[in-house]
Amino acid sequence: EVQLVESGGGLVQAGGSLRLSCAASGFIFDDYGIGWFRQAPGKEREGVSCISSRDDSTYYADSVKGRFTISSDNALNMVTLQMNSLKPEDTAVYYCAVHWTGCSYSLNEYDRWGQGTQVTVSS
Repeated sequence: EVQLVESGGGLVQAGGSLRLSCAASGFIFDDYGIGWFRQAPGKEREGVSCISSRDDSTYYADSVKGRFTISSDNALNMVTLQMNSLKPEDTAVYYCAVHWTGCSYSLNEYDRWGQGTQVTVSS
């Protein structure tokens, strides 16, 4: 069965760095995307970044562009989100999810989600 597990969340001071990991297993498709999303208390879930297995293309939300970097192994079995220059506004639960045909801007097109990992950035 397809499974995604996030790890690496924690407490970090503003301006610091944190690396999140998404371990994916049970995939049988050739072309898919792994996306990172986040949800702060009382806020809607929003897209952060995505990497596509089709051509290794990467995508970033404007709010994190230049600060966050997404990467993976050659099969997207382990997807990493390197977060630098963290801000208190980055505080949220971070989720990874799979899209079966590649990356998409629409959250509801991602079919399987991990349980989330908490990231807290202090002032």
